[in-house]
Amino acid sequence: MGPHPAVAAIRLAVRRVLHDLLNEHQTSAEPSARPPHQPPPLVLVACSGGADSMALASALAFEAPKLGIRAGGVTVDHGLQAGSDLRAEEVVLRLRELGLDPVESTAVSVGREGGPEAAARDARYAALDAAAERHGAAAVLLGHTRDDQAETVLLGLARGSGIRSLSGMAAVTGGPGAARRYRRPFLELDRQTARKACMVQSLPVWDDPHNADPAYTRSRLRHEGLPALEKALGKGVVEALARTAQLSRDDADALDTWARQAEASVRDAAGLLECAKLYALPPAVRRRILRQAAIEAGAPAGSLFARHIEEIDRLITGWRGQGAINLPGKVVAQRQGGRLVIRQG
Repeated sequence: MGPHPAVAAIRLAVRRVLHDLLNEHQTSAEPSARPPHQPPPLVLVACSGGADSMALASALAFEAPKLGIRAGGVTVDHGLQAGSDLRAEEVVLRLRELGLDPVESTAVSVGREGGPEAAARDARYAALDAAAERHGAAAVLLGHTRDDQAETVLLGLARGSGIRSLSGMAAVTGGPGAARRYRRPFLELDRQTARKACMVQSLPVWDDPHNADPAYTRSRLRHEGLPALEKALGKGVVEALARTAQLSRDDADALDTWARQAEASVRDAAGLLECAKLYALPPAVRRRILRQAAIEAGAPAGSLFARHIEEIDRLITGWRGQGAINLPGKVVAQRQGGRLVIRQG
């Protein structure tokens, strides 16, 4: 008798990701250039102790040894709740009981920039990046599900940040010096599948009270916004939003490629952006060039919203002698002699 369908589904999702990693690992260097005793790759799972990440950890522990892959885990203690350090120790014990090694807990200090949710996310990824570097991990698995993807798309829609924000989370994203560090095997699985997999395997899970706290935007969306949409539009909203994410990502990737190819053609010999040449580009391409220029000047990508780019764009399309525009990160954009100058103020 085979495993429960929920368990089979999560294992299959993880197996596919591990196969991809193995293929990348084996083709990353010519055979003659590889060390004679190259160790098998290490994959870490980021685990909060919740149902999604515990299901992911159990699937990794089951699948990795069959493929000759080392499997470990990391839990991040954000220090935002009383007893969070004790809970992190419990998660470490559970991961070790699954057979993962190395396993560690890492404590972070959460700042305030960008709001509590963004600050916690930034601190978490910094800790995961550091753990991956410290252990030489080939990848870090994250337990984001199709439901998380749907929430991310709706949050992007509410911010009005354009098609890139509607593309949600990619299945593969990078970290410092590692373009493909983060893998999300569960983006095509719903949250209930992960929870069911934990239940039938008798895996204890911890439900973060922040996930039900209406003070947090994502929590309100999860418990109020999405149920209201499903009531008004019928079932299938989550699946439709996840499909929207993939379609938007394909479109955004194509436009990003176009913008990268066009950028050199709109700069003068000194490397400054020429307003007349920018004006001739389609708006979607032009705004991508402007956004990238602002980021390169020091504007934090997470704080750079559509309204900022629209203000810069008006220096090109609606020029009436307006002054400099202040952007996040103390970056200033201004038009000077037919050129667009974006620099630290």
